Amino acid sequence: MDHVRMGILGVGNMGSGHLINIENGKCPEIKVTAVCDLKQDRLDWAQSATKENIACFKNAEEMLDSGLIDACIIAVPHYSHPKYVMECLKRDIHVMCEKPAGVYTKAVEEMNEAAKHSKAKFGMMFNQRTDCVYRKMREIVKSGKLGQIKRTNWIITNWYRPQAYYDSGAWRATWSGEGGGVLLNQCPHNLDLWQWICGMPKTVTAHLYFGKWHDIEVEDDVTAFVEYENGATGCFITTTGDAPGTNRFEITLEGGKLLAENGKLYMTELEMFEPEFSRINTSPFGQPKSTTIEVETDGLSPQHVGVLNAFAAAILRDEPLVAGGEEGINGLTLSNAMHLSAWLGKTIELPIDKDLYYSELMKRVATSRRKEDVDAVVADLSKTYNTGK
Repeated sequence: MDHVRMGILGVGNMGSGHLINIENGKCPEIKVTAVCDLKQDRLDWAQSATKENIACFKNAEEMLDSGLIDACIIAVPHYSHPKYVMECLKRDIHVMCEKPAGVYTKAVEEMNEAAKHSKAKFGMMFNQRTDCVYRKMREIVKSGKLGQIKRTNWIITNWYRPQAYYDSGAWRATWSGEGGGVLLNQCPHNLDLWQWICGMPKTVTAHLYFGKWHDIEVEDDVTAFVEYENGATGCFITTTGDAPGTNRFEITLEGGKLLAENGKLYMTELEMFEPEFSRINTSPFGQPKSTTIEVETDGLSPQHVGVLNAFAAAILRDEPLVAGGEEGINGLTLSNAMHLSAWLGKTIELPIDKDLYYSELMKRVATSRRKEDVDAVVADLSKTYNTGK
């Protein structure tokens, strides 16, 4: 095999973007050979957007059983991600899942278990992991150069969305169609990076506002506080209601500080680790001396194309993925914990009670302002998961 025959399940915003990138030659080891979507106009568009004829399907299983694809990109609404990843895995079809891994960890755990019994490669579309700033940030933290983490803060409020965005799709911003708001749609990348760089916390306490800035039923304003095993703390603030917004990620460590903002990474390094300075210093207002520099990176941020090219290399030559599919549960655990904390009004310990989360989510699904074309998806999921199996 000298190239990967790719199928795309869902030719909406993300699926169409992947098709265009591949068709424009940005992924030379991938060829799109089939697409699947419920909407005929999207299939017609996909056919017109490709130089060679591709097969078009309205039924996912028919595409997966066609023998026309080696791998598949899952780019359908969130609730269906685990279902179709598992359909690929049981056929040993390599699969790349769009974010998030799912809506709730109960389903994603089942998906990850299925991956253990498949020969297929399984990746998550965490394209922000290819960003040179975040890669370098992680490298410095994991190196131990600045010691242990003391505090993490991410203000990520530049996800502004007007009401027209939420009115643009039947499934958007509903518990039944999307399963959440800013945490499930905009922030999976940030939550993944937060834990990828800083590790998972042990507790989460969150305050969420539902429909604060928009006519929607899910969260559009979030402030969360976390505690880590080593005693460090963290804060995560996000919204789709701020204009202009901010994207400032700061990590304070024993030996200094890292700051990522405006596409640059700055490092402040102390001459002496703070705990040691505090132990030996005799001046009431003494401070450790420090030096701040802009950190040099390799400047590469290939984003979605980089993830897909690594996916092809993993299939063809067993090279590393940008993000393994099983890692998708980590960021989702954080968002599920934030929701659960807000719903119950208390601090949540990790790992979360996945059955409790599912039960609380389904309460909200039951009273959701249902929109046409999402009811069938939720009904199907309820049959699968509401028994606790």
